[in-house]
Amino acid sequence: MSADASPPPGPDGDPALDAAAAHGAEAQEPQAPHEADLAEAAPSAPEPAENRLAALVRSMFRLAIERSYTRVGLVGLAFAAVFGTISVRLLMMAAFGEPPSQEHRVAAAATTAIRPDIVDRNGEILATDIRTVSVFAEPGNIYDVDEAVELLTAVLPELNATDLRKKLASRKDRKGAGFVWVKREITPKQQAEVHRLGIPGIGFLPDHKRVYPNGTAAAHILGVTNLDNVGIAGIEKYIDTQGVKALNEFGFVAKQTDLKPLQLSVDLRAQFAVRDELAKGVEHFKAKAGASMILDVQTGEVIALVSLPDFDPNNPVDALSDDRINRMNVGVYEMGSTFKAMTLAMALESGKYNVNSTFDTRGGVLNWGRQKIHEYHGTNRVITMPEVFTHSSNIGSAKMALGVGVPGHKAFLRKMGLLDRLRTELPESAAPIVPPRWTEINTITIAFGHGLAVAPLQASAAVAAIANGGFLMTPTFLKTTAEAAHAKATQVLKPETSEAMRFIMRLNAVEGSAKKAAIPYYFVGGKTGTAEKVINGRYVKNRLFTTFMAAAPMDKPKYLFVTIMDEPQGLPESGGYATAAWNSGVVTGKVIERVTPILGLPPYFEPPAKPFPLMVKLGAYHANQLGGP
Repeated sequence: MSADASPPPGPDGDPALDAAAAHGAEAQEPQAPHEADLAEAAPSAPEPAENRLAALVRSMFRLAIERSYTRVGLVGLAFAAVFGTISVRLLMMAAFGEPPSQEHRVAAAATTAIRPDIVDRNGEILATDIRTVSVFAEPGNIYDVDEAVELLTAVLPELNATDLRKKLASRKDRKGAGFVWVKREITPKQQAEVHRLGIPGIGFLPDHKRVYPNGTAAAHILGVTNLDNVGIAGIEKYIDTQGVKALNEFGFVAKQTDLKPLQLSVDLRAQFAVRDELAKGVEHFKAKAGASMILDVQTGEVIALVSLPDFDPNNPVDALSDDRINRMNVGVYEMGSTFKAMTLAMALESGKYNVNSTFDTRGGVLNWGRQKIHEYHGTNRVITMPEVFTHSSNIGSAKMALGVGVPGHKAFLRKMGLLDRLRTELPESAAPIVPPRWTEINTITIAFGHGLAVAPLQASAAVAAIANGGFLMTPTFLKTTAEAAHAKATQVLKPETSEAMRFIMRLNAVEGSAKKAAIPYYFVGGKTGTAEKVINGRYVKNRLFTTFMAAAPMDKPKYLFVTIMDEPQGLPESGGYATAAWNSGVVTGKVIERVTPILGLPPYFEPPAKPFPLMVKLGAYHANQLGGP
């Protein structure tokens, strides 16, 4: 075959393809063509360029579609979570507002403090909580401070506009909404008026207000709470020391009934009666102040305690005045001749003296170094121990104390609880004023009630021990029983010493200075005490502090009645005298007459038989005249 002789062209006119086909034809036998092959081999029309571009784009999105389902699902879930969170947040903000700041949370916790009721010994309410609300502001959410102040002071006129504007403006620029109190413990009417103003950034928080339904009654015992319902004085402060505050903070108190009421020893009926009689007495005798108390000598319970001037715990700002202290527990005073009860008890307890011992008071003056001790009611004769008490002899008391000696005198007074601070449930108390250097002259003056200042409640506890058989009990403001009280008591006197002192105190009510409190049928015994006040380091004769202590019935004492007066004035009816018998003694007598039926103390229509058997056996002065055969 020559070079010019080329194979004929194939069907497509491509010589290369025709050659390949011819070569294959030599190697294989001819086969019938398949329909699909014939279709692929069929010629087609050229595809336009724009269609090819669209097909390319579609192929990009269809690429590995089976692997894109998971990614699309995850992206969808993420978007759903984000939008769900935003939706819930918007709903919460619409329903509850902005989340509270730390300051807001602290305030809210304070307002929810719940306190137990305080009741008297008969279950009468003395203090309780009522639900109320308080108004707060979020300065960051207040658009116009001046307008807000103007509107708020219009419905709450007691607010100080200048102070409120300053509080709102000073916190408006701080980060966050902020929190300030507008007014605590508002009435429902005031809440409705503030709500009607519609000021953005003004809201309310639930609160509890402490109320005292009996006003001034037992004010110095109950004390007060602050705006956060936290006790700051008296029994209210004592309550917080017993774990109530912690229970609130840890959320264990949801309502007031979750807390057991605190029951006091106070009898509300007696409290009202004592305050009424004391107020009349302070006014009548033109005293600067006064106080009165009833103490159960068998249990140490304080049945009533009043100190005037007092205050209404519903308006506690009055309690801040200096003249409204609890004079029974916080004031310390020289108790005057009521201290002679301690001196006689000490002399009898020492064994160096008995009820028939005598003391020479002739001359009316006891010279001790440069000091001269005078009698107030001088007898100018030799007198017995009971007469030392009934005539209130300074010389006789001084000689007894000197006979016991300075160390023995100090030891006895310490044993009676008179040289250390008295601690009761009331957090307020005062320490005695004791001579820094105790010499014989101190023993002489303290023997008749000068030179040692103690709280009247403290002195009353010592006299109660003298009367009740010799058991010293710490006074308590909580209701208790005689069994529980005696379990904690300390016996400081022999029973015979107590009987001798009861006899002497009863004798003083029959023929001595306690006659004005000797209410018939109640077998009363007692002692007066008049002390000159120390002003600028000197005793002033016309500035007196008077005390009267009386117990009843003296054969088996149940109650001790105590009255003190600060600077009472002499009256025409008393001949110008302002000593204790003429004022504190008179008030004590009226209290005994009015209160003993309330307390259920039975009258003695017949004198008790043999109330002081040991004294009769010893042949004591007048012992056979005080209680029948």
